[in-house]
Amino acid sequence: MTSAVSSPRATEPPSSSLAAISAEKRRVALLSMVAAAVMTVLKLAAGLLSGSLGVLSDAAHSGLDLAGSALTFFSVNVSDKPADEDHTYGHGKIENLSAFAEAGLMAFSCMWIVWEAVARIIYHTVNLHHSLWPVLVLVTSIVVDRWRSRQLRAVALRTGSPALATDAFHFASDIWATLAVLAGLLATWLGSRFGIAALQYADPCAAILVSLLIVRMAFRLGHEAVGALMDEIPAETRRRLMREVARVDGVLAVERARVRRAGAGYFADLTLALPRRFTFEHSGELVNAATAAVHRVLPGADVTIHTIPRESRTESIFDRVRAVAARNNVSVHDLSVQSRHGRMQIELHVEIDENKKLSEAHSFVTAMEAEILRNVPEIDSVLTHIESEPATIEQPDDFIIEDRRIELALHAAAAGIHDIIDVHAIAVGRTREHISVTCHCTLPDDLPMHRVHEAITELEDRFKLECPEVYRVTIHPEPVTDNTR
Repeated sequence: MTSAVSSPRATEPPSSSLAAISAEKRRVALLSMVAAAVMTVLKLAAGLLSGSLGVLSDAAHSGLDLAGSALTFFSVNVSDKPADEDHTYGHGKIENLSAFAEAGLMAFSCMWIVWEAVARIIYHTVNLHHSLWPVLVLVTSIVVDRWRSRQLRAVALRTGSPALATDAFHFASDIWATLAVLAGLLATWLGSRFGIAALQYADPCAAILVSLLIVRMAFRLGHEAVGALMDEIPAETRRRLMREVARVDGVLAVERARVRRAGAGYFADLTLALPRRFTFEHSGELVNAATAAVHRVLPGADVTIHTIPRESRTESIFDRVRAVAARNNVSVHDLSVQSRHGRMQIELHVEIDENKKLSEAHSFVTAMEAEILRNVPEIDSVLTHIESEPATIEQPDDFIIEDRRIELALHAAAAGIHDIIDVHAIAVGRTREHISVTCHCTLPDDLPMHRVHEAITELEDRFKLECPEVYRVTIHPEPVTDNTR
């Protein structure tokens, strides 16, 4: 039997907080896009005026920044949309797709930059026009990229957005690329000023250096984006997750753990082996504890946990017999094991639907006994007492019969049993032709449960000898301390 429980995100913020987070992501993405547009225009103008390939390559790089920022702005607007019928896991993957597209644009720019740089080195096709304006534009670009990177990184850390994190990393790398272009311009100017011919290659070499930086960054971003699109998760994250869940008391094993990421959110799907003797309520509590363990590793993750009943090493004979009864959907009680002449025998009471015919009940019990023998091989035989399980709700009369004779008989029966201190709260009722009696029975606090059961059984037997007309007796045992409160 396998069951699955889908747990809500324990750390998921309310809808008002989600709206604020989305608005913040859109705001910083829009500012980044506007800044990229301004810097692209300025660098392009400076590059055309000076003829510097380094500045033009940086302008191309900024143009890609603009395209990437536009993709980021679009993706953060879409990624926070709730799940729908066509996207049951939400729209978070679009941020990873945006990062992949941005990496592709960066790679294409490298091809043009390298081609043009090699051509200038070989054919000396362009003469630079030295001016202060390209320098001012590049310095401004460094300041703007520094500001953009800090803003984007701060929001990415708060929201977990991979698209914003990609942009932040991108703009931080732009600073080094711009510094390389500045160095190329300075070296070229020094070469023309002091007649050093070799320095005329500084500008295209700086452009090639910029392209190599772009290639490195594009490869890294592309690899991360593809990994997210292919549901790649660091192995250490999965191992931490499994270790944390395995520590939950009651989990026998983590048989499967799958994790996927969509944008800033995680989805975790686990299969846990639990002792088969656990009730549904106990299993539900354990699933909640396991979900909390997942959230300690992946805060806010959407968690689905499947539970599979397994035989634990600490199972006793009684546990295995009850497991068989649970699989057959019947209740058992008065379960005991006796050793007679070196042979082990189980005795138990099984409650069967009162409307079932004897032949059907006997066939059912016989099959269950065979299953017990297969699951508990150390047992040689099984003796089952069949009892009827009420299938209807009894409707009592509208009044309670106070029968003094029955009460006195119950008190007299209790007085002859050493462990029973008293009986009280006696109620006598009549349902159709049946008489039923209920009472509370006070016993010593430290009396073992097997002695409690023996005392109550003896009281019931003695009482029914005096009042055979009583059909049912229900006795509630309670300790002395509880009775004296």
